[in-house]
Amino acid sequence: MAKKRPQKKAGTSSSARGADAAVPVVGAREPCPCGSGRRYKACHGRAAAQAVAELVQRPFEGLPGECDWVALRELVPAATAELRLKEPLPEGVPSVTLATVLPMAWPALRRESGTVLLGLQNDTASGDLSRDLADVLSRALTATPGSPVAAERVPAGGPRLQDLLDTGASFEPVVHEGFEFWLEDAANAAPEVAASLERANEAAIPTVRLSGVEAAYWCRTPEKNHLRWVMPYPEEGLLNALARLHAAGDSSLGEGTRLVGSFRAHGLLVPVWDLPRDMGADETEKPAAAFAERLGEALGSEAPLTAEERRARGGLTNRQVTLS
Repeated sequence: MAKKRPQKKAGTSSSARGADAAVPVVGAREPCPCGSGRRYKACHGRAAAQAVAELVQRPFEGLPGECDWVALRELVPAATAELRLKEPLPEGVPSVTLATVLPMAWPALRRESGTVLLGLQNDTASGDLSRDLADVLSRALTATPGSPVAAERVPAGGPRLQDLLDTGASFEPVVHEGFEFWLEDAANAAPEVAASLERANEAAIPTVRLSGVEAAYWCRTPEKNHLRWVMPYPEEGLLNALARLHAAGDSSLGEGTRLVGSFRAHGLLVPVWDLPRDMGADETEKPAAAFAERLGEALGSEAPLTAEERRARGGLTNRQVTLS
């Protein structure tokens, strides 16, 4: 599974901004722009610091392909997806592409051609990943071509991805075997970028997005294969449905496969199956589609869980890990 990230204190996503959002962000020791005479950190900076520490449980909620956003953030080594903005792109910016990770772990990059790459798998300073990414994207759109964009402290009340992206556009991830998509001109790549590319390719776990179901990703590890499936259903109902199937012996994906648990990422549950080494992505498609049908029926059941189903649910809950 993916690396576990430390938890931040839960809170609301955009509450209690009020007039504080209009006060510019300055250095902690500088005088507060509101004119109070106090340092920023002791005045409006205190509210701003509290606001950015609040954890948004589902930062990608409301975006098309929320489950795939979670997968690209937590599961998939190398993937890209074209992004469409609500407003026309600035002159000189032909396209914007989301990438799982960028060379040197840059948050964003504006290429010499003007195209913008936005990195998804970066640590962020605030508790709202969507706001942090929107801030980096906004600055990348006006960055000098050929330059990376660093992360900065994000003002409370700034725009989120949901404000910048066209939520009516489709979200179609493309999974890559390696990170060659980093480079427009591989022959003239800087030495440090080429070295970073080589290291990244060596560490990448082979991953395939299934085509027959949404947001399910097959991967191969040294010991065995896995299917990790980001699901959009409310957690309580999904756990009950998985418990019903598990108790009935219907939670596997065929001979030699096993539902081993789940983890929670960005407010969504991600069940995980162990698969035999000889079960590739193509061989996983049909049993995954059949499982989706069984799961749909189980989700529709309103009957109380039996004792055996409650035990199965307890086992699934005990093996649950929270990533973010």
